[in-house]
Amino acid sequence: MTGKPRDGGRKGFTDRELDIMSVLWREGSGTVAEVRDALDGDVGYTTVLKMLQILEEKGAVGHEREGRAYRYVPLVASASAGGRALRRIVNKIFHGSAEMLLATLVEDRDFSDEEIKRMRSVLDRAERGRGEK
Repeated sequence: MTGKPRDGGRKGFTDRELDIMSVLWREGSGTVAEVRDALDGDVGYTTVLKMLQILEEKGAVGHEREGRAYRYVPLVASASAGGRALRRIVNKIFHGSAEMLLATLVEDRDFSDEEIKRMRSVLDRAERGRGEK
């Protein structure tokens, strides 16, 4: 397979690149045609091909030959990219306030008791971890 995660995707993704990465993360891999079919809206084949080539240059995807086509696979984990993207959102939109982000995420949403229990557990772990520093 060609393509190595040179920078782990640290350069960040554009909105369209993130759309393509989301398809690859969800499906595990895809040809240009498969990725194109999975995207919302009318996106041209050559546009998807070019975006995959750019993602490969960034080290975010690799490819292997499959017949006459290439099958692209993600080389960057979604959690890793998601963490960086979320930190960027917190800094740029919420002025560094994770509390404002959390409030936005939970306001006006109906959560099950189990979801609330899991969220409390995450906050409890964060609180305990803070005391260890």
